[in-house]
Amino acid sequence: MRSLYIAATGMAAQQTQVDVIANNIANVNTTAFKRSRAEFTDLLYQSDRPAGVANSPEGSPVPEGVSIGLGVRTAAIRTVNLQGAMTKTGNSLDVAFNGRGWFEINGPDGETLYTRAGAFNTDANGLIVTLDGYAVQPNMTVPAGTTEIVVNEQGEVFVRVENATQLTSIGVLAVVDFPNEVGLQELGGNLFRETPASGPPTSGIAGTNGFGVIKQGYLEASNVDPVKEITELISSQRAYEMNSKVIQASDEMYGTVSKGLR
Repeated sequence: MRSLYIAATGMAAQQTQVDVIANNIANVNTTAFKRSRAEFTDLLYQSDRPAGVANSPEGSPVPEGVSIGLGVRTAAIRTVNLQGAMTKTGNSLDVAFNGRGWFEINGPDGETLYTRAGAFNTDANGLIVTLDGYAVQPNMTVPAGTTEIVVNEQGEVFVRVENATQLTSIGVLAVVDFPNEVGLQELGGNLFRETPASGPPTSGIAGTNGFGVIKQGYLEASNVDPVKEITELISSQRAYEMNSKVIQASDEMYGTVSKGLR
């Protein structure tokens, strides 16, 4: 019976949906995390009687045919790149994008990666790095004896060394944007990689040409809405149960047929 296979695809789809929801909820407090949404499409249709075909050479085309769908499949797991709320931390090396933009990171093996999680710090040599120790681009070193760090909205980093009257610039945070940022490959650790789907990065200056501004002393919160996720979880659970009921009903119908043939 086709219904067994169709319902099985429905159960598999709802399991995928629950997996996506679980990952969203697990990252509800992850800095700059963007929630995901599963997208589904129907499978091929089996046509027993095509619409628009006449029964006879003199007859009119039939207005409706007989086509039965064969289930559902997962088409994509889409990242919802909506802005997360600004969370004030007071840490001078915590920076957040308010708007579009990505920070450049020198990842493992020297590969350029990208992140929106601006929870930065300094290593033993004063180099500004991510929480995993990857250097923020371009390389900027906070001198020994620094008493104040200032990051303006354009991403320029200034330091005050000891009791100096003037701030000294040590560099400007490299920021980029992508034609299709949802096409970036998620690597974990709040890091992303360029792909053919994302398109090449476009460099710029924060606060200009469509780039968001940079806020010092803030972090971008996750854009996951726990209430919405729980609502979708309940809906997926009910859909899973209904598909399982279809399998149970189809199995009972098949059993009735098989008993009648004995």
